[in-house]
Amino acid sequence: MVRKDNFYAAGAIVLGMHDALVSLTGLIAGLAIAMADRHSIILTAIIASVTASLSMGASNYLSVRAAGGQHAVINAIYTGGAYMLTCILLIIPFFIFENRTTELTVMFAIAISEIFLFNYYLGRIQNKPYMQKFLEMLCICAGVSIIAFLIGLCANICLGINV
Repeated sequence: MVRKDNFYAAGAIVLGMHDALVSLTGLIAGLAIAMADRHSIILTAIIASVTASLSMGASNYLSVRAAGGQHAVINAIYTGGAYMLTCILLIIPFFIFENRTTELTVMFAIAISEIFLFNYYLGRIQNKPYMQKFLEMLCICAGVSIIAFLIGLCANICLGINV
């Protein structure tokens, strides 16, 4: 039997991990088309990752406290930590590779793997099917990334932004 505390932790981790997957893959996809310099992408991604992980942790803390929850600090740490760890994994390809297509392909492979592994693990501990949740999370992440990529493309074309 799974303890109730594990569900709070799982929810906090999902919040941080999924928000990082959606926002950072979207940000990087948009920047990849709008910015030519990979170092600018890395710097922007690092700054966004740190500030967003702190913000997500603080927001979850305040949310749990407002709801009268007892584990606000723990939830904040899980959310901010999951956000930061996810961001680190997504940025690594930009340190290793110098080809934009390879960087993005590896980043998306990492994102898909993380989504799959998390949903598989959660499904196993809850004794529930995981494929539907995996596909739902994957579609949301992919949709936001595509929209951000298109925004970057529009910025590049319409505004002439190509840093």
